Amino acid sequence: MKIIVGLGNPTKEYENTRHNVGFMVIDELMNKWSTPSMKQQFKGEVVKVKRNGEDIILLKPLTYMNLSGESLIQVMNFYKVPVEDVLVIYDDLDIPTGKLRLRQSGSAGGHNGIKSIIQHVQTQNFQRLRVGIDRDSRIPVVNYVLGKFTKEEKPLIDEGILQATQAIDVFIDKGFTAAMNQFN
Repeated sequence: MKIIVGLGNPTKEYENTRHNVGFMVIDELMNKWSTPSMKQQFKGEVVKVKRNGEDIILLKPLTYMNLSGESLIQVMNFYKVPVEDVLVIYDDLDIPTGKLRLRQSGSAGGHNGIKSIIQHVQTQNFQRLRVGIDRDSRIPVVNYVLGKFTKEEKPLIDEGILQATQAIDVFIDKGFTAAMNQFN
């Protein structure tokens, strides 16, 4: 069993903002896989699906970004999923818009959602799929990440989200190393 968790903020106010790329990837994955609707539990929205004979849990924490770990740890504990079988999808300011980086561990790098996950799972050793949102030095970081993609950025992020779903398929079929080799 694997957990694929996309980070973001709930409510219409944050829909389609740069900080919600994790949610956007989960939504695209659900569309691609034709999954049933998510249910609210574990302080998040959750759906369990089968892919190639394996149970996959898709999770969108509804705790707001800074408390994402609260939702994830509840799902991990309930389903007894070890941290090695968790993939966290989130936005990254230091990667060009729509580009992907997969890593097996690392620090939070200033990302509050990742800080929360590290705090709750008590390790930095979990798989990550980072989707680039770039940065704009003229706009304060908090305003930038909570802003929507520009007309110029939209095709780049749409392509990045599509590639992220492809990377997740490779992760499920062939493992994380194969996904890293193909998409980094």
